[in-house]
Amino acid sequence: MATFSDAVRALPDDALVALLRARPDLASPSPSTLRSLAARASSRTSLDRALAQLDTPTVQALEAVLALEDVLPAVRPGDVAAAVGATTPDDVAAVAALLAEARTRALVWTPDVADTALRAAPGLGDVLGPYPAGLGPVTGDPAPADLTDLPVGAREVLDALAWGPPVGTLPPPGTAAREAVDALLAAGHLVPGQGDTVVLPRTTGLALRGGRTHRGPALAAPVPTGRRAVPPAAADAEAASAALEAVRLVDTLVHAWEETPPPVLRAGGLSVRELRRAAQVLGVDERTAASVVELAAVAGLVDADSRSAPVRRAASWVEDDVDAPPSYVPTTHVDDWEAVGTAERWAMLAAAWAGSRRMPWLAGTRDEKGATRAALSADLGRGWIPRLRAQVLTALASLGGVAATVDDVSADLAWRSPRAVPPDAVVAGLVAEAALLGATGAGALAATGRTLLDLLTTEDDDPEKSLAEALRAVLPEAVEELLLQGDLTGIVPGRPSRELASLVERAADVESRGAATTVRFTTASITRALDAGDTADELLAELARRSPVPVPQPLEYLVHDTARRHASLRVGAVASYVRSADPAVLAGLVEDPRLAELGLVRLAPTVVAAAVPAAVLQSALRQRGLLAALEGPDGRPIAHLRRPPRLERGGSRELRSPYASPGAPASDGARRALVERLRVADGGGRRSPFPSTAGGEAGRIPAVDVVERTPIGERVVTDARPGTPGPGDALALLRDAVRDGGHVWLELVDGHGRPVRRRVRPLRVEAGRLRALDTQRGAELTVAVHRIARVEPDDD
Repeated sequence: MATFSDAVRALPDDALVALLRARPDLASPSPSTLRSLAARASSRTSLDRALAQLDTPTVQALEAVLALEDVLPAVRPGDVAAAVGATTPDDVAAVAALLAEARTRALVWTPDVADTALRAAPGLGDVLGPYPAGLGPVTGDPAPADLTDLPVGAREVLDALAWGPPVGTLPPPGTAAREAVDALLAAGHLVPGQGDTVVLPRTTGLALRGGRTHRGPALAAPVPTGRRAVPPAAADAEAASAALEAVRLVDTLVHAWEETPPPVLRAGGLSVRELRRAAQVLGVDERTAASVVELAAVAGLVDADSRSAPVRRAASWVEDDVDAPPSYVPTTHVDDWEAVGTAERWAMLAAAWAGSRRMPWLAGTRDEKGATRAALSADLGRGWIPRLRAQVLTALASLGGVAATVDDVSADLAWRSPRAVPPDAVVAGLVAEAALLGATGAGALAATGRTLLDLLTTEDDDPEKSLAEALRAVLPEAVEELLLQGDLTGIVPGRPSRELASLVERAADVESRGAATTVRFTTASITRALDAGDTADELLAELARRSPVPVPQPLEYLVHDTARRHASLRVGAVASYVRSADPAVLAGLVEDPRLAELGLVRLAPTVVAAAVPAAVLQSALRQRGLLAALEGPDGRPIAHLRRPPRLERGGSRELRSPYASPGAPASDGARRALVERLRVADGGGRRSPFPSTAGGEAGRIPAVDVVERTPIGERVVTDARPGTPGPGDALALLRDAVRDGGHVWLELVDGHGRPVRRRVRPLRVEAGRLRALDTQRGAELTVAVHRIARVEPDDD
């Protein structure tokens, strides 16, 4: 009889590639043989992962196969369709397609390729539970139960257990209900359970259900009712506005932290005070500020640098003995950020968000120990978030362009993954993040979100380019016009161009944003523009060029008056200086063209300032023949200076499928190459499932006790000395024997180092241990699977 391992080994290469694509964890780490692949595919861990990705109708179909395979001589797709309640031709075809997909995932298999009879994968029943579809166990004759001539009250008892769970409690003795239960027990319609419980047999349950395993097929996701429809154009417009705002917030945060880097907490993360300060700078609430901070971090724009704080505090002066706390500073990714436009910047954020494992909505909450979770701390990371994010976007896409609520998304997710229903708080956090980023608009998935979802499920050579094009397609045309008004305000009638946005940012304060942006010119804003290097005439000329009307007189007066007061005092900065008691030593330094790149300025006859760090200045002077000593701020000589480094590290922006497993082949070409290697290994003849042990004394094999259960108790019968781990082939043989009730040969080593072969019938493989029955000795033994030296099938 063909086994599950035989069926997997007989699959064509294309089917094996499809299996590895659907269940990437099977290839991480790479199996050694096809039999090992089959064993891994039937392991509880892999089956749990596979079932977590299945929707409700697929789980129903698998439950039907499990429930029927012990009742019917052969389970065929038509039997499964009838069991789940599919009556129309379309529903029957849909169930057949679900079973075909389950077969692709090796969750069901056919013993004969020429037959359509289905069997559940080994171990599937253990994962789905002892009562598939709420049906009890098979007891006695699997023929349909005869429910005619039931005693009084028996029908009510059976109906209460019909649709599960099939376990009930015995009524008190002497009652009418107890008499009905006793009659059902005597007729075999109920069987005794553990303790004072009774169990409804599977055949009786199917008879009560009319042969069905489910009330009806849940082939379609729940459709929300009473929700407002959102036109695609409206959703795209809202999403575009949110995307622009997200880019602006991240850009504002980066520049703010460039000026004042916030310190990193001793335990990691951003303090509550610094998060509140960031919220004030951004003009948002703390929850939104946490999302912006995390978004900038996952995009690699900011990162912790233990060297940044002392460098800035000491202005590149000395390497002191006091370690300053690390700070969050911009990284070299900011160079790429500043070199591109708004659409490309948003693409950087969207690609990073798609693969992020962060949960910023938890910032400020308390953990199990009562400690406050900090933004940017390790406490906010979860490995399953990228997969759930893709599922949330899929749910929003399936809701048909309505203003979906969190409850609508949660209901859809419960249908899409009934065995892995996420908490509502997590769903709410992801929906809020999607709205903040601009993947949704007015509650509906926008074109930007659909592009992001497509990139998560398909391969793309340049995902950031696709994302930028998606946003660019929904962005309104940029405007170059600024309508100046006499009350020192101005209006940008639309989305400002990059140049206009830069002018507004440095010369005005934004009062309101929306379809149009209202700004106000103040003394502080004009001072900000002058600090950036603009002169009064240059600023007024730029405003006049942007405005369709002449610059109002109040604004002109404000600019000139601010510029006049701005130039009355001058404050400058130098990176280093050189001083000498003899003015003759410094003579000619400022005028020397060879030192022009140093930015030398004479402050006094004996003092010259420079625009380069002290180490660079010292090296240049020595090249000129001047031996200059280094000194600190207090004038005392020091040994060396600290040079301000540039933070090179930052987050990766690679967009990777959330369903991928680390180390698994990422392309069909790599999967096909793995299949070819497995074919070669599998065709090399049967080998020991466990290679020889590595390490330890030569010729010595670790010992393991084998426990034998006999009618008079347990005793240690051998001191087995097996080989090493690598139990893929052995597990496959053992699981096949458990399922089919067959025998295998186990090779153990007794206490004298001699090999011992025992013919056993495996009973159960779980938790890394084998329970088996030695029929020749009439005893049951238990042994750790990874300690078995060899497993061979019994061909007799």
